Amino acid sequence: MTPRPWLHGFLDLCLLAMLRERPDYGYGLAQRLAAAGVADVPGGTLYPALLRLEQQGLAVPGWQPSESGPRRKYYAITDAGRDLLDGQAAEWRQFRDGVDALIEARAPR
Repeated sequence: MTPRPWLHGFLDLCLLAMLRERPDYGYGLAQRLAAAGVADVPGGTLYPALLRLEQQGLAVPGWQPSESGPRRKYYAITDAGRDLLDGQAAEWRQFRDGVDALIEARAPR
């Protein structure tokens, strides 16, 4: 699992990427993050991030009925969210490649 200090730097990117696949609710997103091996994200971190995406116009909420209890607040990505994700994904790949190059470099002997 990813150390928690790193999580805040890329949580929004991960959430937008998952919402691009399909709308989902908070707990569902947390399960998907854990299943992907990214992190076990506590609600105190996840829900403020979703609210931030909503306030920035990057995700839009909507209520849907649940088969196992009260209705759930689902989030869907907006066009602005898709645009931001596209730009940040390119930046992420460049950053990832740079870090990979540094980690894989061997010190001279």
